[in-house]
Amino acid sequence: MESLRNKKGFIIDMDGVIYHGTRLLPGAQEFVTWLQENDKKYLFLTNSPERSPRELSQKLSRMGIDVDETHFYTSAMATALFLKTQCPGGRVFVIGETGLTNALYDAGFIMDDYSPDYVIMGETRSYGYERIEKAIRLVLNGARLIGTNPDLTGPTETGIAPACRSLIAPIERATGRQAYYIGKPNPLMMRGGLTLLGTTREETAIVGDRMDTDIVAGVESELDTVLVLSGVTSRADIDRFPYRPHYVLEGVGDIPKLL
Repeated sequence: MESLRNKKGFIIDMDGVIYHGTRLLPGAQEFVTWLQENDKKYLFLTNSPERSPRELSQKLSRMGIDVDETHFYTSAMATALFLKTQCPGGRVFVIGETGLTNALYDAGFIMDDYSPDYVIMGETRSYGYERIEKAIRLVLNGARLIGTNPDLTGPTETGIAPACRSLIAPIERATGRQAYYIGKPNPLMMRGGLTLLGTTREETAIVGDRMDTDIVAGVESELDTVLVLSGVTSRADIDRFPYRPHYVLEGVGDIPKLL
């Protein structure tokens, strides 16, 4: 365990690790304080595209944790960066919240519900039949389909909620087109996170609550992996996967407690 504490950098998921919805998880504040007091490099890397780094910083601040917005990297940012390399200045039809649309605006994209280059799906509370129907028509007319992340579900303060892959499924089924997903475990997102963090993979650990995104992302990126049981994965779930995390903890508060 001392090897984990000696890592220079930490890539940390948020939902199910730091909070559930608006509820701060036990030990999260102590963990962030430990990172800051020990001069660790850290990056909150989240598959949720709903909020911008500034909004995420403000959300943590309301929970009593002060983190500068430079410590956040979202799947919306990764999606915008990827599309900028593929189709600079392109046109997009978006089903998602302001964190996603703002990231795309900042990357130079134009919103277009008539003849877009891409249809992009992220988590949203404004999910509706008419927009799904429009997205299906646009994809059948040639728009390429992008999902900000491959999560089927995500944790909230009241339980499990559908995430991007569940929401985009009707479009995939109706069109016969498979979306390309940008978020974890896509190496694009992991490489972007390591670049922002400024550490090597040997110096870095990833902390998350999902075997199918966080832990496999770390395995494929050759990072040490820390599974916390405060989110969607239980201890009994681990054996269902052909890979294992390096560490299994009840929550992130266990890391500073290891002292």
